[in-house]
Amino acid sequence: MSSVESHEEQLSQSDPSPSPNSCSSFELIDMDAGSLYEPVSPHWFYCKIIDSKETWIPFNSQDSQQLEEAYGSGKDCDRRVVPTDGGRYDVHLGERMRYAVYWDELASEVRRCTWFYKGDKDNKYVPYSESFSQVLEETYMLAVTLDEWKKKLESPNREVIILHNPKLMVHYQPVAGSDEWGSTPTEQGRPRTVKRGVENISVDIHCGEPLQIDHLVFVVHGIGPACDLRFRSIVQCVNDFRSVSLNLLQTHFKKAQENQQIGRVEFLPVNWHSPLHSTGVDVDLQRITLPSINRLRHFTNDTILDVFFYNSPTYCQTIVDTVASEMNRLYVLFLQRNPNFKGSVSIAGHSLGSLILFDILTNQKDSLGDVDSKKDLPSIFMDQGDTPTLEEDLKKLQLSEFFSIFEKEKVDKEALALCTDKDLQEMGIPLGPRKKILNYLRTRKNSVGINRPTPKSPAGANMSNIPKESEFCSSTNGTGNDEHLDVGIGQVPVKYPRLIYKPEIFFAFGSPIGMFLTVRGLKRIDPNYKFPTCKGFFNIYHPFDPVAYRIEPMVVPGVEFEPMLIPHHKGRKRMHLELREGLTRMSMDLKNNLLGSLRMAWKSFTRAPYPALQASETAEETEAEPESSSEKPSDVSTEENLVAVKQEAPPIHVGMLNGGQRIDYVLQEKPIESFNEYLFALQSHLCYWESEDTVLLVLKEIYQTQGIFLDQPLQ
Repeated sequence: MSSVESHEEQLSQSDPSPSPNSCSSFELIDMDAGSLYEPVSPHWFYCKIIDSKETWIPFNSQDSQQLEEAYGSGKDCDRRVVPTDGGRYDVHLGERMRYAVYWDELASEVRRCTWFYKGDKDNKYVPYSESFSQVLEETYMLAVTLDEWKKKLESPNREVIILHNPKLMVHYQPVAGSDEWGSTPTEQGRPRTVKRGVENISVDIHCGEPLQIDHLVFVVHGIGPACDLRFRSIVQCVNDFRSVSLNLLQTHFKKAQENQQIGRVEFLPVNWHSPLHSTGVDVDLQRITLPSINRLRHFTNDTILDVFFYNSPTYCQTIVDTVASEMNRLYVLFLQRNPNFKGSVSIAGHSLGSLILFDILTNQKDSLGDVDSKKDLPSIFMDQGDTPTLEEDLKKLQLSEFFSIFEKEKVDKEALALCTDKDLQEMGIPLGPRKKILNYLRTRKNSVGINRPTPKSPAGANMSNIPKESEFCSSTNGTGNDEHLDVGIGQVPVKYPRLIYKPEIFFAFGSPIGMFLTVRGLKRIDPNYKFPTCKGFFNIYHPFDPVAYRIEPMVVPGVEFEPMLIPHHKGRKRMHLELREGLTRMSMDLKNNLLGSLRMAWKSFTRAPYPALQASETAEETEAEPESSSEKPSDVSTEENLVAVKQEAPPIHVGMLNGGQRIDYVLQEKPIESFNEYLFALQSHLCYWESEDTVLLVLKEIYQTQGIFLDQPLQ
């Protein structure tokens, strides 16, 4: 037994003291034998399965206090449901279970914890069950009161706990076959440290989240079920995004928080991958998938094919319905749980999710529902395939006698747009009328459409009835100088659902919107175009993101300019970027000085030999040199002068898609990323969830709509 005690003393000496890193971390309390007994302070934990292993995570101090108050409220406490984690989870006290509110997730066990022991493979402490913790607490109370130690207890699992003194309490697990060899459990296995109270273990307990919610943001994921390199779900990634936002609010909006002007921004994930792949398409794909390179093919079916699904009318309808209905459902549920919420709603999309949101927003309708409210929007010519519309067009061309021929051949407006001169000739249309019809079709493609009244359509028709082909009216501004194609070109002909709210801002992370619009045949976005129900649009991307594309060059294609550089969250450019700019300026200065010296040497060789001419020429050079030195480098250092002009020039106007503000915003790459762009390409597409710079830009733009600004403007 002495060897065991010496081993326990060594264990107690080697036991690391806790390292408090959060606002509720505690220091180890020294306890003297014979001291007065004080009841232990309980703290509530929940169990999470991480990497197929149970991990006990403490509730924040605010939630734990609410759970403890509900626990001690009386006989009906078992029926109580306590909202935790900012209202995203509910704890059913009677069941001791924790359920997610807004998304599907396995329920977690909840425990009121007072006693802990150290785990097997790590230094994390595991709580005892509530019933056995009560037994340990009663034994500890007797030992302290009577000052009698060396107490031994055996748990229902044949685990032995020995209370040597207030500073040394150990736990032995049973070893298989110990009884057969006649040895006691205390002589088997390595003893583990036992601690009483959460204040004696090293664990980070956060203070909690502000109760006030200022803004709600729905986040839509891209392809596949995993959203980062750790193969985490959209729920886990949005949790990181939310955690970063809470930290940045404390550091960059400290004054507004102290004045109680702001609370927090709530981010809720929107999952469309699971409903799509629950339609049975995975089973159909598995039947035709080759057996070779099975893992790669499974990855392709689960991720990359989502892009093709979105271009399919059948599955595109499923995707847009799922995204819109899920955002509407979450919004209604959120208002039910937060009846005092007075803030606005924004939406954010990553990768393909941003394209889905772009198409949904493009096909929204203003709630007023009248034509005057939409006079600033480019009208999209909708081929409804109805006979009266085709008949009216033929009347305009004075070709009404040929309507019966088209009716006989069952040719509507959409089919007529696909007809060639040979097709019209085979239908018996003479040469003159054929030319008129073909010219009308060509003119319709390139006609002015922004101020043209919308064609008559049946009741209930909406902007989703857009043909696949590129038969769309171009639109111009009021002056009629420029021609632009409509933004709806090439969208899959599905019925786009309507959102029950008007989003304030649309944030796109690593978005391929520009590429998809270009592939659909769109060459330019009308500068006057804006979403019918959304005021703002920010295209945020990493410079090495292989999936991201710009939007601004599609609005102003004739002007070359750089995207807006997102400031570092610490208020300056990254050091390697400043060093790179400094070296660039230094090289340009050296180049200009070298060229200036060469010009002087060349002129000295080409001077006239006569002294009078040489003297006068030298005088002229002395006067002309300042002019040449100021003009000539401008031809050489064109890029440097362009940068200077950009800084002095007024802000670039890139249309009304973001209310006249800039649209494209680029992150600053990290120093290690600048060494090899290709190595960090995939990582850069998934970096937005934990990017402080991205989150700070989102918070800054959201709170600017409420008249609240950063403590110190970033540069």
